[in-house]
Order: sequence, then C-alpha cells, then structure tokens
Amino acid sequence: MFNLKKYSQEKYVHRVFIVSLFLKGFNALLEILGGILFLFTGSVTTILSLLIHGELIEDPTDFVATHIQHALPYFSTHGQLYASFYLLSHGIIKIILVISLLRNKLWAYPATIVTLFIFIAYQVYQLTYVYSLGFVLLTLFDVLLVVLTWHEYRVVKSIFKGPPQN
Repeated sequence: MFNLKKYSQEKYVHRVFIVSLFLKGFNALLEILGGILFLFTGSVTTILSLLIHGELIEDPTDFVATHIQHALPYFSTHGQLYASFYLLSHGIIKIILVISLLRNKLWAYPATIVTLFIFIAYQVYQLTYVYSLGFVLLTLFDVLLVVLTWHEYRVVKSIFKGPPQN
C-alpha cells in the first residue's frame, strides 16, 4: 500500500540531499580554484616582492608594504605545494563523487561514504592541533552528508531491486 506521508518525507530528505550535494560541489570547485592559485603563489610572491621593493626604498615604514614583506616568508615553496596538492586532490575527488551521485551511479554512494569518513578522520585529527570553527562546521556538514548518502543509497538500491514481493 502506498504511504503518502512516507513519500513526502522521502521527497524532503531527497531535496536536502540534492542541496547538500550542490553545496559540496561548490566547495569542491572552490578547493580546485584554491589549489590552482597555490600552484602560482610562488609567482605571486615574486611579483609582490618586486612591487613592494620600490615602495620600501621610498618609505621603509610604509604600513602596507612592511606587512606584506613580513607575510611573504610564510609562503614557502613546500607549503604552497602541499596546500595545492591537498586542495586539488580533495576538490577533484569531491567533484567526481558529486557528479556521480547526481547521475545516480550506484558505486558512488559507498565510495562517497568511505571517502567522507577518511576526510572526517583527517579533519578531526587536524582539529586536535588547531581549532577552527569553519573546520568544525565542515566536519559536521560531512557527517550530515554521510548520513544522507547512506539513506539515499538504501532508497536507490531498493528502487533498482524493484518493489518488495509478497
């Protein structure tokens, strides 16, 4: 027998899942963009050094130029490559999974759950070193997405199996 209330609840959960996927996809695109930018940070560092050099010769106490000069050493080549690899790999993996989920690829559901568990574990590990409200919220969002993905996986699998036999 068809249960209208259960159908409307499933429809609502599915909408939340789709919105969550779009948010995760947007996050993935930002990570890819950030990763690409970090690849070129070495060039940006060189350009900034050249731009502030003349200003510092003219006025060694220039507020903006001195602050930029003090920040430049923090953009080490190793740090830039790590940040770039981290952001690009996370972004590319997430965008592939989001697109596959939106296309209802059955393999993508367990792959997403496993991948998000790995990301969550790493994020919790990072939170033991540095607290960040943004990182906490991202981790909680990933936990929610795992729950929604598991739910959708069960629904999609039951649809592929067909209606229950009596």
